Amino acid sequence: MSTVNGGISFWYAQEGAPAPREPLPGDTTADVCIVGAGYTGLWTAYYLKKAVPFLNITVLEAKFCGYGASGRNGGWLYNGIAGRDRYARLHGQEAAVRLQQAMNATVTEVLDVCETEKIDADQHRGGVLEVALSPAQLARLKAFHAAELAFGESDRELYGARETADRIRVAGAVGSSWTPHGARLHPVKLVKGLADAVEALGVTIHESTPVTEIRPKHAITPYGTVRAPYVLRCTEGFTASLAGQRRTWLPMNSSMIATEPLTDAQWESIGWDGRETLGDMAHAYMYAQRTADGRIALGGRGVPYRFGSKTDNDGRTQPQTVEALREILVRFFPQLAGVGIDHAWSGVLGVPRDWCATVTLDRSTGLGWAGGYVGSGVATANLAARTLRDLIQQDSGQSGPTDLTALPWVNHKVRKWEPEPLRWLGVQTMYAAFRGADRREATAHSAAPDRVAVLANRLSGR
Repeated sequence: MSTVNGGISFWYAQEGAPAPREPLPGDTTADVCIVGAGYTGLWTAYYLKKAVPFLNITVLEAKFCGYGASGRNGGWLYNGIAGRDRYARLHGQEAAVRLQQAMNATVTEVLDVCETEKIDADQHRGGVLEVALSPAQLARLKAFHAAELAFGESDRELYGARETADRIRVAGAVGSSWTPHGARLHPVKLVKGLADAVEALGVTIHESTPVTEIRPKHAITPYGTVRAPYVLRCTEGFTASLAGQRRTWLPMNSSMIATEPLTDAQWESIGWDGRETLGDMAHAYMYAQRTADGRIALGGRGVPYRFGSKTDNDGRTQPQTVEALREILVRFFPQLAGVGIDHAWSGVLGVPRDWCATVTLDRSTGLGWAGGYVGSGVATANLAARTLRDLIQQDSGQSGPTDLTALPWVNHKVRKWEPEPLRWLGVQTMYAAFRGADRREATAHSAAPDRVAVLANRLSGR
């Protein structure tokens, strides 16, 4: 039984590498230059071109469309957004509720665009089920559920052990919370379909064109410079590779495995007929989906961070991480102890110092950016892109303020991460604390959260 390790991701192993697009042929100009051809960059190009068809938009990508997190994620299209609680403290509950409502609507927006553009991304709207497997996790789950209701999510449901098993039979699950604002999808099918739709609108995409530096009105590459009034940084976990951005967003590693296709009998023993995306209430949480071809794709944190904000090339994952993810799979579904793991891979996501996703346009320079999604980027990138569109239209005098430009994450300022080795030591210590806390909570008979995890959360600003 062999496991393919790396090769970008299982999703690309299924779909195959895309036909290469031409690199930048030399110096050129554009109305808008977008750096990064993942979800954020492609969605931004899509909405800008739809709104203003005459715009000359150029997208620059270091590798190929979806090479980063957009082609490696867990396929969770859901309504979570990083930093909502902090935005409530900074701007008030009502502002944070508006942000949450915008995220709820974003799930529908993405699915609607897929239908309009005839993008088949194996999408299935089954919602999101998050389970608790210990007294401490159940206490967190109930607090989480209550918080979601307070942010206006009136259609969320809280389940006990029996109702949870009716949806997915997770071993030892004592409760769960379900929201309809979520869908499963195939990440690479979405990014390929979106890239094709963007090109059909007349947007130019140059691949194999790494941007080494972004300056006002300039995106500099080894092949030439693109000059544009607006230059938008949409590089998420790869932001640290740009000149002057080493400490902006920390590239956090997340790893995944995909099983071999399960038999009908195995699925009968598990349930999961609703194709919900599945998560838990652990401190070092997991995430999973039932794929369209009958596998379980499951992820979590392995080696969370590489010294100096380094990122990997092909997604290769350390053997101990693969084994740790297999252990989670078997803990959730003991009947799968002998199932084969067909693929393992890793990718990076962008983490700001205050764990808040942001959208920004600096009107004095024309520089804009969006990201810091902390693992919730499949849907958040779409909301960010529509917000960047509105900010550019407002700045250029084509429209006034909109509901999106008034959301509290717009133009939020985040301080930089600490220099090395403090950055590396901090992240390693935090996740060691989380893993230890999860082990202790699993055997404890108390609903109180592990004190070490509470302290780690406070110190990290999470």
